[in-house]
Amino acid sequence: MGETVEKRYRVGGMDCASCAAKIDTAVRRIPGVEDVSISVTAGTMTVRHDGSSDLVAIEKKVTSLGYSVSQVTGRMPVDTQPADHSHHDHDHSNHDHAGHNHAGHEHVAERVPDALEGLHGHEAPTAGPWWHSKKGRLTILAGAALVIAYVIGHLVPAIAPYAFIMAVLVGLVPIARRAIVAAFAGTPFSIEMLMTIAAVGAVIIQASEEAAAVVFLFLVGELLEGIAAGKARASIQSLATLVPKRAFLEEDGKTREVPAESLAVGSTILVRPGDRIAADGTILSGESAIDEAPVTGESTPVQKGVGDTVFAGTVNGDAALRVKVTAAAADNTIARVVRLVEAAQESKAPTERFIDRFSRYYTPGVVVVAALVAILPPLLGGSAWNEWIYKGLAILLIGCPCALVISTPAAIAASLSSGARRGLLLKGGAVLETLGKVTAVAFDKTGTLTEGKPQVTDVIAFGKDEGEVLKYAAALETGSSHPLALAILARATAAEITLPAASNAKALGGKGITGTVEGQPVFFGSPKAASEQIPLSSDQVARITALNDDGKTVSVLIVGDTLAGAIAMRDEPRDDAEPGLERLTEAGIKTVMLTGDNHRTAKAIGTQLGIEVRAELMPEDKQRIVTELKRGGLIVAKVGDGINDAPALATADVGIAMGGGTDVALETADAAILHGRVSDVAAMIALSKRTMRNIVQNITIALGLKAAFLVTTIAGITGLWPAILADTGATVLVTINALRLLKPAR
Repeated sequence: MGETVEKRYRVGGMDCASCAAKIDTAVRRIPGVEDVSISVTAGTMTVRHDGSSDLVAIEKKVTSLGYSVSQVTGRMPVDTQPADHSHHDHDHSNHDHAGHNHAGHEHVAERVPDALEGLHGHEAPTAGPWWHSKKGRLTILAGAALVIAYVIGHLVPAIAPYAFIMAVLVGLVPIARRAIVAAFAGTPFSIEMLMTIAAVGAVIIQASEEAAAVVFLFLVGELLEGIAAGKARASIQSLATLVPKRAFLEEDGKTREVPAESLAVGSTILVRPGDRIAADGTILSGESAIDEAPVTGESTPVQKGVGDTVFAGTVNGDAALRVKVTAAAADNTIARVVRLVEAAQESKAPTERFIDRFSRYYTPGVVVVAALVAILPPLLGGSAWNEWIYKGLAILLIGCPCALVISTPAAIAASLSSGARRGLLLKGGAVLETLGKVTAVAFDKTGTLTEGKPQVTDVIAFGKDEGEVLKYAAALETGSSHPLALAILARATAAEITLPAASNAKALGGKGITGTVEGQPVFFGSPKAASEQIPLSSDQVARITALNDDGKTVSVLIVGDTLAGAIAMRDEPRDDAEPGLERLTEAGIKTVMLTGDNHRTAKAIGTQLGIEVRAELMPEDKQRIVTELKRGGLIVAKVGDGINDAPALATADVGIAMGGGTDVALETADAAILHGRVSDVAAMIALSKRTMRNIVQNITIALGLKAAFLVTTIAGITGLWPAILADTGATVLVTINALRLLKPAR
């Protein structure tokens, strides 16, 4: 067996389950192709082949289906586990391909011809309202043609049939082209094919008015589905913007500005205070507080000195650092997170859309039944051909999937609207279905279970009273944007303390801040730095240690020669975190906290909230733990707000981004909680269960009516008009049922 070669592609215009299935089926038929892995959410396709495959033929096959395709250069994700690629689906999300930069690609396939672009019905969504999209314009055009045909039909009845045939063609031509392309690519019985046969059949039996209405309803159903999918997801490559484009390189005792991507392993860079660090590395000289929230989720800046590791994209605090580069741009922490997310999305197989799955059997079944009804009785029983052809075409109309196609996205759209009013954003039907089955929820800590910013929890008086301790500390911190400083200033404001002016204030790297307040020298900083000036008593050390054990950061205040007091701060749990977790536990759902924060802080918060804790985790660790939970048979939802959560969000069965989170977490996630309430996770799961019940009801109504009319049509009790009613009536009923979801749950 020859060596397996992998090629990765960006695919433009792929935004639904049938897109992925059609591409998958077509590419697998090319000689030499061993496996195809498609991620609709990432807009990528990985083809594994034996080296003999014609790559140009692969690209031409994809472009012939109406999509754009381009090869991706660079490293493939490492240790990617092969996924089940039997059929790829997605969570009804669109993907914005406009933002992809193809400049670095080896090859960009020729653009899709304008005549074909959009005719496959799944063009990449345009920015702006739905009516600016090609799908929206086609639906409006078909609707306008239908109205015009009705007007002409009333004014000049003699030409009414021709007017309706023209109205049919407006919407049917694109649908038929999609059906034909799919058929040649290996998917002959698509929903589009049944729609085409049904509409043509209706015209043949001189029911062009109904055919035009049915085509329009089909287009409305597709449009509703597209709108329900929500805004296109931004490319995960937006992560790269966290890493600065430029860096200060030290060479031969001189410093010069260079592109960050040109930095070689082993080179030395200078990082100024307040700058983002341009590369992963180790500190050669300097000591500073590093804001690592983007990468590790650490709630407060981490003090780092010589020999400590720093990550690209993190923010340097108050001192200059010299850093030795340990990873090239393609291998830094952020780049690894990008690859992990894309690999996780490709190996993820979300629940396949029910209608497409069902149509594999339903669509050819309807066509076969209609053909048998039209042909067998005249052949075997000598019955009148016209009568049974009429019945066969009626069955085609009964079998039209409009009610099914419209009912599911109608329920989804109603559910999305209902959820959005409560700040619950869900990105499609597959997400809704999976959420209701969730048996475990993994939470990030910082910004998810906690507020995401430190708060003053304790003001301790040693040599001065609490008010004075807060006054002197806040005076020194005035004007600082450091999270701990902001917490102290917020507490002083809440206490309505008038702050005196501070002079000569300056930061001491890694130790604290000094200055003069009301004529006295003041120091505010770490207990270790304070003890170098004034010894701490055993009682004072014990109190500070106890606060540290509770996961709190403690700073000590010295005024003149007096040890004035101390201030403790911590990122506190959200007010609704505990009741929100209790709701999940009562529903029989396992909860666990996954955090990059230190064990001590995480354990203190976990004990307070009564949740299992896993701490000091990197993005890879969070992803690994989610995978382990899934292997244990659990359906896992991951809730987070940071970039460090992106791989785990993508790996989980459902990724939920918490409000105020980074763009990447929101775009990677399948759902988002805008108000940041932990209790909304349970509310989202309840909404999912309610929606899925509604969809099952809709499908039962649609198929039940069809089954009833199928029997009565064959028996000769009902004719063509009731057959059309079986579809349009079912459409009306299921839409009304779906609208019940707009009412808030009791």
